[in-house]
Amino acid sequence: MTTVSRRGSQVALTIIFVLFGFMLATQLRVRPSSPANVPYQRAEELSMLLSATEEERDRLRDEVRMLRDQIAEAMVASESQVKVLQEELLKARVMAGLTEVKGPGITVEMNDAKKETGAGQDPNLFIIHDDDILAVVNELLASGAEAIAINNQRVVATTEIRCAGAVFMINGVRLAPPLKIQAIGDPETLYNALKMRGGVVDNLSFWGIDVKIKTEQELVLPAYTGSLNFKFAKPHQREGS
Repeated sequence: MTTVSRRGSQVALTIIFVLFGFMLATQLRVRPSSPANVPYQRAEELSMLLSATEEERDRLRDEVRMLRDQIAEAMVASESQVKVLQEELLKARVMAGLTEVKGPGITVEMNDAKKETGAGQDPNLFIIHDDDILAVVNELLASGAEAIAINNQRVVATTEIRCAGAVFMINGVRLAPPLKIQAIGDPETLYNALKMRGGVVDNLSFWGIDVKIKTEQELVLPAYTGSLNFKFAKPHQREGS
């Protein structure tokens, strides 16, 4: 009985030592590997985060490039629109006579008749009147004159031409003969319009009014410098416009 018990105890101890050794070996294999897994997993996570960040960076870079292109296109369009508006404004100022202009045209010099009036003749028939000046100006406008000045007074929509005793009132300025009317336009057309048979110059010459016409390669007409204040007239905007 004693021998059997000892053998059983030795077998039991052997089994216990084997199990203990197996557990120790397993523990030794697991413990060293745990710290190594943590950095590996962390590195993998950082790599994925870096990849996502780079993708977001590239997307934002493309978006910034697209926005820059849109801004550049908008600036070009704005500059083009501003240029168009500036050109339209300049045209309006030229038509309104608010800017100095130059170009070919004609010069018309007018002066009272030099001959003495006969007995019973009205001396007023042989001097320049406001309707004579208006006749010349209207003929020039009808013939395509784009700008007109009388003794350096620019003719605009509000210009008055009227007699005031022995002088004329033009743009509120007193002017006396001789008068120099200058018009920018096609020189030949303007010249022929005034010199046509039975026209303005013929009628004035009948009364001895001195009229001289000269074509010009280039004239420089001043801008209108009078008042531009409107008391009653105001811009009207239609409904829906």
